[in-house]
Amino acid sequence: MHPPLFEKVVVIIGGTSGIGRSAARAFHKAGANLVIVGLDATSCDETAAEFSRKAIVQCGDAAHPDTAPGAIAASVERHGRLDALYHVAGGSGRRYGDGPIHEVTDEGWARTLDLNLGSVFFSNRAAIRQFLAQGTGGAILNLASVLAYSPSPPHFATHAYATAKSAVIGLSRSMAAHYASANIRVNVLAPGLVDTPMAQRAANDPSIQRFIRTKQPLDGGRIGAPSDLDDAAIFLLSDAARFCTGQVLAIDGGWSVSA
Repeated sequence: MHPPLFEKVVVIIGGTSGIGRSAARAFHKAGANLVIVGLDATSCDETAAEFSRKAIVQCGDAAHPDTAPGAIAASVERHGRLDALYHVAGGSGRRYGDGPIHEVTDEGWARTLDLNLGSVFFSNRAAIRQFLAQGTGGAILNLASVLAYSPSPPHFATHAYATAKSAVIGLSRSMAAHYASANIRVNVLAPGLVDTPMAQRAANDPSIQRFIRTKQPLDGGRIGAPSDLDDAAIFLLSDAARFCTGQVLAIDGGWSVSA
């Protein structure tokens, strides 16, 4: 029996650290041919060294309109097609001025939406165009956040970020409806707090650690690991999910059903 992503050609935007890096390893084990895009030059070099010739690794800004099309072009040049896109890239806008809306700066608003929503627009548009050109269908999986619909004011009041992640869900569901007849599937993962480079402020805050023990009560009450998302991502990008589109799957340790 073939592994679930056997010979699938998958582009991961934001695949050189955190959730994306974990997914890249899991996808490779699941049989995928990978193009991995990251922002940080060091993490790109480390990922290229880890995968050697087993994947194409590119360094670029997901919020730049040419980055995703370049990665997709590389997948087509090497493998002749694109089968799936996993968009992970995004991040906190606190350093730019995100926060409660009365404190959000103009730069905080613009930069946070650009990073978390504009980047998704660019990658999804490029993937949809390629799928339509191929006439083969395909799968897109976008990363949102549980904060899109389950806010937590005491510790996570970043309103531009929540807006962007809510919009990712709206965009994904709209695309899922529009392109279903072309056999293009679009789904969303919505994680809770995951131990990634972006989450180090929260992960190292004792008060947030105490909060997470009851907010994410599964498995002893812990911060999520990047690998907690891997199996769901593989499923939603594989043929096992061929009749599934427009769905938002929370991988949140119970966040969205806990007080």
